[in-house]
Amino acid sequence: MTDLRPPTARSRTAARVGLRLLPAVPFAGLLVVWVVTWAVARPSLATFPSLTQVLQTLGDLIESGELWRNIVASMGRWAIALVTATLSGVGLGLLAGLSAVVARIVEPLAIFFTAMSGIIWLPLAIVWFGLGTGMIVFVIWNSMFFVIFSNTLLGVRSVPGVLEDAIRTLGGSRLQIVTQVVLPGAFAHVLAGMRAGLGFGWRALLAAEIIGATAGLGAMIFRATDFLRSDVIVAGILVIGTIGLTIDRALLAPIERRTIERWGMVSATRRRLG
Repeated sequence: MTDLRPPTARSRTAARVGLRLLPAVPFAGLLVVWVVTWAVARPSLATFPSLTQVLQTLGDLIESGELWRNIVASMGRWAIALVTATLSGVGLGLLAGLSAVVARIVEPLAIFFTAMSGIIWLPLAIVWFGLGTGMIVFVIWNSMFFVIFSNTLLGVRSVPGVLEDAIRTLGGSRLQIVTQVVLPGAFAHVLAGMRAGLGFGWRALLAAEIIGATAGLGAMIFRATDFLRSDVIVAGILVIGTIGLTIDRALLAPIERRTIERWGMVSATRRRLG
């Protein structure tokens, strides 16, 4: 016989906790596979380290301060590129979305360069900027800019024209239409572009640091290959993934959720139920 009684507060709490812990399941599974595989195969440290070795190495890197120095170096370059890519990408995307003439001029060029990976610019960036922060920031910016621009342009075009007409009918100025309708309406797309740009930017950062930096997570990993320190390499990879996941989940994803709720794309109730 089916139990039709409503769920209790305890069962609802357990269900919410289960949903929150669900994303951790695949990570736990990977750790189990790692531990079991290493215990069976017993590879050398130069080939692949054990989980215990990696955790010990992480502790040593933290204690010596080397890990923090490399994180600060990488995050500083990434932050500069993110700010410049966001300002330029959103600005040009907004301009192209509001002006058909600008769109016809800029959009084909953006599509052309979007087809190229930001890493492909490394040789030219070295010639233009030399080795160092300038070259690395340019490569990261190049990887982020076009995806942010494209999403901003899409967001501006997706704003219903009836909303702009309503503001115009009420006597609103062009500036009010842009600030009160277009920008808020496109903001969710802008954030989606920033989230995508985060991944592209991280990959470009690491590739550029391997070639043109003496400090940073990419440089730390590359130096470890000279000494066959796979434990340092894997530790660096784990730190890179953790930072990327933390930025996305703790910063960008909550802002995006609040944005789509604020502008009626999804209700808060529906989000809680999901």
